[in-house]
Amino acid sequence: MSVEHGHDIALLISDVDGTLVDDNKVLTERARRTVHALHAAGIAFAVTSGRPPRGMAMLVEPLALDQPIAAFNGGVYARPADLSVLSEHPLKPSAAQHALDTLNRGGLDTWLYTGREWLVRDAEAPHVAREAWTVKFPPRVVAEFTTALLADAVKIVGVSDDHDAVAQCEKAAQATLGDQASASRSQPYYLDVTSPQANKGEVVSAFARRLNIPASRIACIGDGPNDVLMFRRCGFSIAMGNAHDEVKQAASAVTARADEDGFAQAVEQFLLGARR
Repeated sequence: MSVEHGHDIALLISDVDGTLVDDNKVLTERARRTVHALHAAGIAFAVTSGRPPRGMAMLVEPLALDQPIAAFNGGVYARPADLSVLSEHPLKPSAAQHALDTLNRGGLDTWLYTGREWLVRDAEAPHVAREAWTVKFPPRVVAEFTTALLADAVKIVGVSDDHDAVAQCEKAAQATLGDQASASRSQPYYLDVTSPQANKGEVVSAFARRLNIPASRIACIGDGPNDVLMFRRCGFSIAMGNAHDEVKQAASAVTARADEDGFAQAVEQFLLGARR
């Protein structure tokens, strides 16, 4: 689909970190205004992220969200009004254990998310404090991820500031898990492992079914490698200026960086501008 056909878009699905919010994890006033302009133009708006539902609660009121929140990359769909679960796709316990073993072998720190909790083994590990500030709630520290906890896992995250190690672990997890799970980097330092049904490509398909529209009428915007999965299914895709080259090459268009209000610029240029 070309930019000239932006007037056909019925829904915009946006990633959150590195896309909708700036480098300080703040929703800018310009971004807020452009989402409201989408509503006024009759274009629906939805968010999807590796964050848990509670980690996106702060977006609901400012953006007047009325579509389900696709948390955990589609692992949980929650009602924006009260964050109650509409549907969820947990990992199979055997896949969760295989994922954990693979991430441990790769030297990554590991986190575990259930539909209700965020669990870590070391509160002082890299990115834990930053993540707690971002999602606005703290993790629960456990000595180990027990069989009972793995049975409730919706997402397992591998974390490291060694970006090459994360990339290598992504390949290892994909080879080891096969079709048992989806493994992709949401950031250079995060590797998300979720159910096969919990990936951003499936999020596009889920919203197409929900709104009874073809995927060709859905636009997507993001910055991470896992956003390429939704780029492949939507009609028009936009990569952030801060995205890696592989993400930009997969997109229909590229906008400015998140710290330059690239989200708002993209909406104004490619979607709202097409309707004038």
